[in-house]
Order: sequence, then C-alpha cells, then structure tokens
Amino acid sequence: MRLPSPLPNFRRDLEMFHRRLAALNGLRLSADQNAQDVIDWRDELAQEHALRLTEGEFVEEARTAIRSRAQEVPKTPEAFVAWFEDLKQTGPGQGDALFPWLAREASVAQMKWFLTQEVAGEAGFDDLVALTQVKLPPRPKLELARNYWDEMGQGHEGGMHGPMLDRLATALNLDKSAPVVWESLALGNVMVALATNRRYTYQSIGALGVIELTAPGRAELVNAGLKRLNVGGEARRYFALHATLDVRHSQAWNREVLAPLVAEDPRRAALIAEGALLRLMAGARCFERYRSELGLTPLQRTG
Repeated sequence: MRLPSPLPNFRRDLEMFHRRLAALNGLRLSADQNAQDVIDWRDELAQEHALRLTEGEFVEEARTAIRSRAQEVPKTPEAFVAWFEDLKQTGPGQGDALFPWLAREASVAQMKWFLTQEVAGEAGFDDLVALTQVKLPPRPKLELARNYWDEMGQGHEGGMHGPMLDRLATALNLDKSAPVVWESLALGNVMVALATNRRYTYQSIGALGVIELTAPGRAELVNAGLKRLNVGGEARRYFALHATLDVRHSQAWNREVLAPLVAEDPRRAALIAEGALLRLMAGARCFERYRSELGLTPLQRTG
C-alpha cells in the first residue's frame, strides 16, 4: 500500500486536506490494497500515523466548535431521544430546498451530476456500522447487527444496499472520473474518522443514527425526481427502499441504541450529540455547494 503525500494543514487548505484524506481512506480501507506488498509495512505505518494525527486534529477542532451545544442536551434517555428526534426538523441542512427541486425540476444532466457527487461521498453505511459495533453492550450491539443484516440484504446479494447504488450509477451511466466537489469527500471523511477511531465510538453512533433519522425524506424526494425522469424502478430501488426502511431503522436505533446507552451513562449523550451534529453540518455544507453548482437560489426551508 502506497500512502498519499502528507496531509496539508486543514486550517490553510481545507479542500486539499479532504482530497488527500479521501485518498488515504480509500487505501487504508481497501482489502486488495492492503493485501499487496507488505515489505515496507513499518514505513507505511509511520506515514499513516502522521496522516491520522492530522485527521484527529481536524476532528477535535470540529468537536470544539460544537461542544457547548452538545453539552446542553438532555441527559435522561427519554428526553435525549426526544432532542435527537427533533433534529429531523431543526438540525443543520434539514428542509433544504435542493431536494424538492430535485423532485420537481432537475434535468437528467443535473440529477446525474448530483448523484455523481453522492456516490463519490458514500462511505458505505454497512461497513461503518460493522466498525462501530465492536465491543458495544449486547442490546445496542444486537440492533446494529440487525441494521447491518438489512444492509446485507438479509443474506441475499441482490438485496445488498451498497450494490443497489452501484446499479443506479451504471443505469445512468455516471462518469466516475467526473470532478467531485470536496464537500462531498469531506462528508465521507467525517464518517470514516468517527467509525475507525474507537475514541469516537459514541460520536459514530450519533452520526449513523442521524442518517437513519433524516435520510428517508431526502430519499423520497430523490426517488420522485428519478421517477419523473423515467428512471426504472429497479434502478431507483436504492432510494425507494431508503425512503421507507430507514424510518423503521431510525425508530429501532433510538429505542435500542441511544436510550440504553444514555441510561447506562448519561455522559454519553453529549458525545452522541456531537456525532449527530458533525454529520448534519457536513451534509449541510454539501447541500449548499450543490445548490451553488446547480444554480439554485440561496437556502430556503421547506415544510
């Protein structure tokens, strides 16, 4: 595995930082890349250590920016879950005008541009869940296992969620070499950083949980736009499925993961909140950049 050159200072060049970090994540999470030539593993490990130090500094600065808000969340299970569920209406990026526009007005070319960005930033929900569940208490661990099993098509390759997105990309002939905005890569980088570092276990739980909470409404609108553009049902299956299945996933996640973890240790509430806010803020940055690239008006909130 040959690692990319050292990460630049994210305070001076955020775009280059995320492009380099995305390249690193592609290497360090690839089974094929890591299975090859291990002769220089000590040197590669030293390089990766330096890269991950910079990744950690980025995450810590992002945490610092939201820490006061996260510290104010309720610390009892019922109240915390209520706060968490309210993020669907009040969280960063919610009600963005991008998605109703995709449903009602986007052209084929515009929809394909949007999906190219989304595919490039996809970190693999199934793998993130698998990484996050390590050594969790039984009740949350079992719920993450059920979630993962659904992501795996309950044991059937045709039902696996990740390949569904690949099939949509193939059906629409998306250009995988097309330019990708850095905000999309940053979204994936945040999720990978939280899931691959055990010190961020509870932040990862919050980030994954808030995806389940907020994704169905957006998926429903994207599916409507694809249907309007005469994209077939099999190609649309990824978004059609997540428009409904994630509603059930979110309810179970909040009941079986968030509530028992906070009941066992109320200090976890702030950490889970951090992850949710970090994920929502990264998503909001994406939506803003997408609207800018697509020529939409400034952010409007929708019902």
